[in-house]
Amino acid sequence: MTELSPTLSAHAFVEKWGLSELKESAAAQEHFIDLCHLLGEPTPADIDPKGEFYCFERGAAKEGGGDGWADVWKRGHFGWEYKGKKKNLTKAQDQLRQYAVALESPPLLVVCDTDRFIITTNFTNTVQERYELSLEDLLDADKRAILKAVFSDPDRLKPGKTRQALTEEAAGEFAVLAKRLRERGHEPERVAHFVNRLVFCMFAEDVDLLPNKMFQRMLEASLRYPDSFADNAKKLFRAMRSQDPKNRNIDFTPIYWFNGGLFDSDDVLPLEKTDIKNLLAAAKLVWSEIDPSILGTLFERGLDPDKRSQLGAHYTDRDKIMMILDPVIKEPLEAEWAGTKAAIEDELEKAESSRAKMKALGEAAAALEKDEAKASEAKRRAEVTQLKKAETRHMNRAQKRMSMFRDRLRNFRVLDPACGSGNFLYLALLTLKDIEHRANLEAETLGLYRENPRVGPESVLGIEINPYAAELARVSVWIGEIQWMRKNGFSANTNPVLRPLDTIENADALVAVDPETGEWTEKDWPEADVIVGNPPFLGGKLLRSYLGDNHIDNLFSIYRNRVRPEADLVTYWIAKGAAAIGVKAVDRVGFVTTNSIRGGANREVVKQALKTSRLFMAWDDEPWVVDGAAVRVSMVGLEEASGITPATLDGVAVAGISSDLTASGVDCVDLTNAKPVLTNKGIAFQGPVKVGQFNIDGEKARELLKAPLNPNGQTNEAVLRPWSNGMDIVRRPSGQWIIEFGELEEAEAALFELPFEYVRREIRPIRIENRDAQRRMYWWRLGRSGSALKRASTGLERIIITPRVSKYRLFTWAPRRTLPDSAVVAIARDDDTTFGILHSRFHELWSLRMGTSLEDRPRYTPTTTFETFPFPEGLTPNIPAADYADDPRAQKIAAAAARLNELRENWLNPPDLVRRVPEVVEGYPDRILPVDEAAEKELKKRTLTKLYNARPAWLDHAHQALDEAVAEAYGWPVDLSEDDILARLFALNQERAKAEAKAGKA
Repeated sequence: MTELSPTLSAHAFVEKWGLSELKESAAAQEHFIDLCHLLGEPTPADIDPKGEFYCFERGAAKEGGGDGWADVWKRGHFGWEYKGKKKNLTKAQDQLRQYAVALESPPLLVVCDTDRFIITTNFTNTVQERYELSLEDLLDADKRAILKAVFSDPDRLKPGKTRQALTEEAAGEFAVLAKRLRERGHEPERVAHFVNRLVFCMFAEDVDLLPNKMFQRMLEASLRYPDSFADNAKKLFRAMRSQDPKNRNIDFTPIYWFNGGLFDSDDVLPLEKTDIKNLLAAAKLVWSEIDPSILGTLFERGLDPDKRSQLGAHYTDRDKIMMILDPVIKEPLEAEWAGTKAAIEDELEKAESSRAKMKALGEAAAALEKDEAKASEAKRRAEVTQLKKAETRHMNRAQKRMSMFRDRLRNFRVLDPACGSGNFLYLALLTLKDIEHRANLEAETLGLYRENPRVGPESVLGIEINPYAAELARVSVWIGEIQWMRKNGFSANTNPVLRPLDTIENADALVAVDPETGEWTEKDWPEADVIVGNPPFLGGKLLRSYLGDNHIDNLFSIYRNRVRPEADLVTYWIAKGAAAIGVKAVDRVGFVTTNSIRGGANREVVKQALKTSRLFMAWDDEPWVVDGAAVRVSMVGLEEASGITPATLDGVAVAGISSDLTASGVDCVDLTNAKPVLTNKGIAFQGPVKVGQFNIDGEKARELLKAPLNPNGQTNEAVLRPWSNGMDIVRRPSGQWIIEFGELEEAEAALFELPFEYVRREIRPIRIENRDAQRRMYWWRLGRSGSALKRASTGLERIIITPRVSKYRLFTWAPRRTLPDSAVVAIARDDDTTFGILHSRFHELWSLRMGTSLEDRPRYTPTTTFETFPFPEGLTPNIPAADYADDPRAQKIAAAAARLNELRENWLNPPDLVRRVPEVVEGYPDRILPVDEAAEKELKKRTLTKLYNARPAWLDHAHQALDEAVAEAYGWPVDLSEDDILARLFALNQERAKAEAKAGKA
């Protein structure tokens, strides 16, 4: 967009607002508009009259939800909150932080009282920076440039240092100190304990839990007289651990009670002048932004190198940990919330319906003559009373559902039974808190009250054999809690700052020894909802040398029926996790393991585990960093044997996962040997994975389609396609399009100027951070191109699409150029005969038995459900439809299928409720729009899901006619039982597969 010229001088702006005494509500919008005029920036109304991406009072329209999330908001730029002059801007900043998620996490957060501006960066994984400007600062062009960047170039203010870089810098500073202390003969574990106390003190003062830079001032005082350091540090540590407020004053400054185990004594190691200088340099880093995983790194550096591997206290990559936590914790809980939210919305709609009826009754009464109104008053009051009760009932139900979900999260427990310094637990806690916070915000937008966070460190449980690592796990969790609360605008807990976390236990996770009898038994794990972690890897041949004969003999004896003696130590955690699943003690388990888990004695443990559980997720061979060295690991996720979570192997959907972490077939009693048949190959495809928000709304698409010709002489039609996801099929079409450059090189794609610029701006920042090298390199392309579907559908007028996961197995037609989402399966056929066979009872039964499920929704795949399905002889997908056009069987099926589709379309889009508008691109189907608001409201109720929920008689009759035609094509009776149908289809599948195999050998 062309930059506007300033229409208000800096002097005029400063003079006007310096004299202003307007209240916040009166001043805010005028001040912001004047600021736009000063900076030569468009106002919200100039570029976004609909308020979709740049507006005042973002969130204010939410029903019952308060005053809005921000006074001004610009997507991808900022959230902006105004306060009255000289008001507390820190509180305003906290409020803005609390709503950052609802504001799509803008990179900049701005608070202003018309005299002062505070700009705080909010970029992901960077060290936060803060800019403060006064009104008079705006007379300075360089200071104005900072505000200008907020409006038009937020990346200019992006901090250069990431949290990882900060963490590595901090670790480097302390490595030198730890090395010196060890060289002076201090016990390594004592060094680690002491160093981590120092680390926490630096963090505490940067988040104002230790006031007035108390620790740094203590170091500065000690620098002149190094011998005084020990006494000074002892004094501070004693005050931090004391529960008595009288003993928590240092130089007349009261401090909080820290407690929590880390400061259980005043033990201090003496430091020399050089050491204190090192500490002072480290103290000047931004410790509030430190990654808690640094504690594990520092702990390792305080130990002898030969002790590190068996303790497991090492820096663990965040992205890798989330590959476990996402499927084990985040995705299932988010699915639960989606179901809860839908139920809440349903109750609130019913409450709103009651309110509308009460309003209508009042309006009707007001329109009556006096005598009529009096005569009907009693009846109206009775009806109003019932409606009020109904409204209250539905509101209470909505609130109860929200309370139950909050309780579910508050009571959710995550166990890491080899927690090391707590990296898994720290990230698990953040995951739970993020889910809770987003649910609270979304509940508020629905009109329910928003609670402060209730999920806390007690949600994570740990077992760790090394006492100092267990201590660090507790501290890592508390640092993570404090950082999360501050980042999201909430106050951290105090007095104590570090409540004792007895839920993180110092013990052996596999065996327990009775202190009185000396008897060895299996260690009981605490109750939890899920189990995650990175248990220690130790090959069977090394067990005795590391753990000793007595320990190993007892270990082998206790686990003799589940783990072979030569198996890796990590397999014991798998055996225990699977056993917990088998007795329904936990829902899911996710572990990082050695990649040798796939073979030998290790695989036998997995095979045994799969008798009581199933693998729903696995990464068979991934890089992992341990002790600074890259190793290869496998990651596995287990759930109960009858679980329905769709299986993924290396991030790709598969039918199942075997004990050697390879894809396996569907484990169905009668259909385990069903095989893909060649006649069905290359016809059905999962839609391409986008890996980025390439889809755009229809309005934006038409803007791009109507743009002038590009430098290559082509229109944008070449890279824009209608887009369809599962919701478009089962509900109402969203009318979205997608930018799709296929396999164009960057230079070729850039010739489509506006679409490429959109992708460069919106997609590239995300894609260049992707862990997949190809996706980073080809950031302008979809994650997968969908080229196979494109080739298969060449020459067709339309394709068949179906949701991968849906309550009913529904098929619909889509124009050939439609790009299906990855949650959609597309079938490259355009004949009614194929459509009819797919929508018949025969294919539906097959797909239900051959597919997996997500909750109660069956899942459809191109491989297990389509490619294995035996079509009627002579009507298979490898035969062009023209070749069987004269076949009476095909004609009968086609007629029944066309009639079914016609009736459904007439119900979905009744001619009296819709108007058809030609698309801006010639050759595309007309857009279907409601004729008026009443029609729009009615059309929202007309979805395929609701139609099949009701299943009216006419729909039933249409399906019966179709089933009869398909049965006749097979030459089978129409009234076969489900078992008979599946048995006949299986026999036909085996016959075809055998014949194809024989032909292949010949």
